[in-house]
Amino acid sequence: MIVLGSANMDIVARTERAPAAGETVLGRDYALYPGGKGANQAVAARRAGAAINFIGCLGRDAYGEALVHALTVEAIDCAATIRTATPTGIAIITVEAGGENRIIVIPGANHDLTPDHLPPALPPATILLTQLEIPIPTVLAAAARVRAAGGTTILNASPIAGIDAATSTRLRAAADILLVNETEAAALLGLPHLNDAAQAAASLAAGHRAAIITLGADGVVWASEHGTFALKCHDVAVVDTTGCGDAFAGGFASALERGATLAEAVAFGNAAGALAATKPGAQPAMPSQAEITALLTN
Repeated sequence: MIVLGSANMDIVARTERAPAAGETVLGRDYALYPGGKGANQAVAARRAGAAINFIGCLGRDAYGEALVHALTVEAIDCAATIRTATPTGIAIITVEAGGENRIIVIPGANHDLTPDHLPPALPPATILLTQLEIPIPTVLAAAARVRAAGGTTILNASPIAGIDAATSTRLRAAADILLVNETEAAALLGLPHLNDAAQAAASLAAGHRAAIITLGADGVVWASEHGTFALKCHDVAVVDTTGCGDAFAGGFASALERGATLAEAVAFGNAAGALAATKPGAQPAMPSQAEITALLTN
């Protein structure tokens, strides 16, 4: 499997509640965690059982070194990851006592990843898992190459803010499977907010293999040519929701690569996302294949 996307250092501050505008609050503690949607999903998919080639861009700095190390210790192939003089991307994350988070991403070197940096040849019939924290032309170019080689593109269309309607249409057309949350689904459909998630999933699935909308504590809905379906969220003790969406994406993609049905892959991703909420941080919280299987069978 190829995971194409961002890698950031997450600077996580924990506090009882996030400050209001103009307000200062005291935090409990802070920590540095390897992050970025691309790297998070690569780690999630690897721990869930997939072999991963990660394509990203990092700075030639201490954060870049730390992020490469974090990926390589997971046995993720980083041969196609490039390094530039631009500082490595960071994310500044505030986590409240109930686990809710607020995130500011500064892309840094992630925005240096252009289509020219893609490998000249991609494996045939592979799965590409990608997101939108890197330049969109690179996402589109990679999707086109993977499809031309008989592969499958899973697009986690996040973050979606600031993307115009024409670009949104191109992104939707490039994806075999769309994976979004409620906010992203509404944006792709040109709606101010989502009233009916099942109907939205069916609309997004038109012309695609499937569309999946994650709903946080309300579970997940998905649609394909076989109909529209839903799963409830697992009941877990929430510590930190930062990496839940990435855990879902990685778990889902890994199951699909192993030959799982769409429903089985969604269930696997749903369990992975729930387990990620039980631990602090993003990459450190990604569950193993054994943990996910245990939750599904208990």
